[in-house]
Amino acid sequence: MRLRNIPRAESVLKGCREVIDAPALYRGSWNDVFGNENPIYIEIGMGKGKFLLTMAERHPERNYIGIERYSSVLLRAVEKYMESENEAPRNIRFICMDAADIADVFDQGEVSGIYLNFSDPWPKARHARRRLTSKEYLYRYDKIAADGAMLEFKTDNRGLFDFSIGEIRECSRWEMGGYTTDLHSDEDMNRGNVMTEYEEKFSAKGNPICKLRAVRKA
Repeated sequence: MRLRNIPRAESVLKGCREVIDAPALYRGSWNDVFGNENPIYIEIGMGKGKFLLTMAERHPERNYIGIERYSSVLLRAVEKYMESENEAPRNIRFICMDAADIADVFDQGEVSGIYLNFSDPWPKARHARRRLTSKEYLYRYDKIAADGAMLEFKTDNRGLFDFSIGEIRECSRWEMGGYTTDLHSDEDMNRGNVMTEYEEKFSAKGNPICKLRAVRKA
């Protein structure tokens, strides 16, 4: 998908101290960036940022990093953060980068949780390797995840969801921790759920939301 360039994006992102430039410089020292030893959770493909901002407010005992490939998309999340009606949470940072390079930015065991919300389904079979729940990406996550780290994935695309379950079951380093094909009707899986902008939109149309949890094996 070709995204429209937004001229102000570069200046706004550079002007926000929570946007981390040259993130690979902090590989292995992200807790120093936050100034604490709290566990680090990342969202890959954070969109407009509602999910990440809400999680950071709910869980001050954690550190959150939002990753977005396109500056024009990250801009929306950063502006939402800067315009927060409440005091903006300090346990949050933003990175503009391609998730394929994630192992260059985080060290082994540095990440305690990974969120994938309504990721691009890359529907053509020849593009399966680009899906954020493909074995290729699961191996990348393994390189940064701590033992027992959690991975959560939500989508309204049933084909992508079934594909993701199959990939996790074939990946020796990840173990399925539960899943549902109707999140909002599943009391256990929906407990504490934070809806993204996409989730609100799709749910309003009557689309069931799928969710899975996986755990990195020790």
